[in-house]
Amino acid sequence: MDSDASHRVLDAERDSAALKALTHPLRLRLLGLLRQHGPATASELAVRTGESSASTSYHLRVLAKYAFVAEAEHRDGRERRWTAVHSVTSASNAAMLATPAGRSMLVLGRRRQIEHLQESVDRHEADIEAGRLGEEWHDPSGIDDLMPRLTPESLRELRDAIDAKVAELTARDEHDPRAEQVVLLTAGLPLAPAGPDAPAGDGTSGTGTAT
Repeated sequence: MDSDASHRVLDAERDSAALKALTHPLRLRLLGLLRQHGPATASELAVRTGESSASTSYHLRVLAKYAFVAEAEHRDGRERRWTAVHSVTSASNAAMLATPAGRSMLVLGRRRQIEHLQESVDRHEADIEAGRLGEEWHDPSGIDDLMPRLTPESLRELRDAIDAKVAELTARDEHDPRAEQVVLLTAGLPLAPAGPDAPAGDGTSGTGTAT
């Protein structure tokens, strides 16, 4: 897939320095916050992350160096605001796994996605409890925990189909005032047959449910 205005595709070899820049946990979190909440200053991001503004400012400049973020506005006498350049960053998993920086980025990125899912579940439950979301959102929302048996080709086809459908529906709902931000985290993680050297939690605890 080629890069476009909203999706940046990194080359594991050509963009190795950019990938390495994203292996810092705080940089990855800052980028995620800008993508989720929109432009912000280093000071605002410091409050959200519990870091110093000097630290967030430094890491934002590193992200800017590799074109992950850019200056949104910089008025005289006011702190600059930063914005994410792309809404999605991706790279070939096979190519990523072939380099140390790529492997580090892949592992860190997945761990951060799981953390984001937990944060999103907590926020969703709080929004429901406080009545900030209407009842029309109750049935469509949820988490699927399914464990189908698929070939590599079928798993690729499934992920491509999900991406295409998300793009279609996002475009359709772009100007609908009822639309809300939805956290949609998909995972397709094949598990080798259980054996004596399999790690704990080798997949046998999957519930196979949708909630």
